[in-house]
Amino acid sequence: MSTDTTAAKQKRKGLRVALAVSLGFVLAVYWRAFIPFLGPLFAAQFLLASSRPMPLGKTVGAAIVILVAGIAMMVLTSSLGDRPAPFLLLLGLTYFLCFAVQTSGKGGPAVFLVLVVAIVVPLLGILNKELANSILSILVGGVLSGTLLMWLAHAIIPEPACCEDNTERLPAQPMDLLRAFANTLILLASVVICLTSNNLTAAAVIPITVASLLGQLDVAVGTRAAFGLVVVNLLGGFVASAAYAALTLRPNLLSIFLIVLGVALFLGGRAAAMTKDAPLFAGALTIFLILFGLGVSPLPGTSAERFATRIVYIAAALIYALLLATILWSRRPDPRRINP
Repeated sequence: MSTDTTAAKQKRKGLRVALAVSLGFVLAVYWRAFIPFLGPLFAAQFLLASSRPMPLGKTVGAAIVILVAGIAMMVLTSSLGDRPAPFLLLLGLTYFLCFAVQTSGKGGPAVFLVLVVAIVVPLLGILNKELANSILSILVGGVLSGTLLMWLAHAIIPEPACCEDNTERLPAQPMDLLRAFANTLILLASVVICLTSNNLTAAAVIPITVASLLGQLDVAVGTRAAFGLVVVNLLGGFVASAAYAALTLRPNLLSIFLIVLGVALFLGGRAAAMTKDAPLFAGALTIFLILFGLGVSPLPGTSAERFATRIVYIAAALIYALLLATILWSRRPDPRRINP
């Protein structure tokens, strides 16, 4: 495939991500969704996974996996939420299975989305009893809206039939169970910290940031590369802060659409590129969607006057995950890159 064709394909993918994220975000805010970033986040993950729309069977399969995970987490939280030992043990087992699949290069975006579900459902179920009974409908809405946004973006900006999908795919590799166990400890510890602090805002930001960063880290990164990883992810937080400041000047749906569209074009376009830095910008887009979504969310305790505090949470989560990964990961010569 020629360079021009490759660049054009990446441009179309970036435009699809920006369109789906901005449109989904506006619709979620209009309908006063409790977690407005959920549907756009799912849509971005689906769209970044391939230049072609996910086949219907694969889409249904991913949706079923996510919904089953959500139901399982609801049952786990309601039945064992007041018994910390078995609750955390089963929660850690879920994280371990997800990270083990990630280390093999399989699963695609569904693995990260299951991780998001396994983080959000228990935390909201314990820290916000009002949402405990409606979390399943929130998940269903997020999965359905993400899927519809994916197909709508492909319908508006289709991929030419002559162009094959040459998206780089990682070869299957043996599962690195030691690294999966280390990642589980890192993520589970952040969840425990959020549960004990009883802070809904921190709970919505820190664990997902940790899971996203663990998906971006490479076993062979050096100090300079690790610093760049933190900087790019912090970029999502600073952009979210600036975006909300701009929104307060003219708070309406059109402003939200234009702001999210501009940011998604910047971050999503780079996340769609076939470069080693693409997962970093996908992670920055994830952080932006979470922080900006919390700013406009009707969730109690998530008003925007504490945006600076949220960026501190992001920075703390990034440094925490990076330091513990450096300590706990075994040094091996076979670097892997896992998309968030």
